[in-house]
Amino acid sequence: MSEESPEHRLRRLTMRANRRGIKEMDIILGHYAEARLGAMDAPTLDLFDAFLSENDHDLYQWVTGQGVAPDRFAPLIDDIARHAFSRK
Repeated sequence: MSEESPEHRLRRLTMRANRRGIKEMDIILGHYAEARLGAMDAPTLDLFDAFLSENDHDLYQWVTGQGVAPDRFAPLIDDIARHAFSRK
């Protein structure tokens, strides 16, 4: 099995960010992916990929500050929240 190309990986992650289980997360993560994925290094993309595997209701709670996220996701969640809630 061959490794995924960088372009394919970005497309896959963008699609996963835009097609979540709840509309709020489609919007929050979709906008974030469009703005940030292209500048991420491989370890950060790995983290984002793992983040997208979490339950949408948990993700929403973490991003909105209504729940405590696992420490490994804290910097990513802070960046997502800043991006989502600074938009006009």
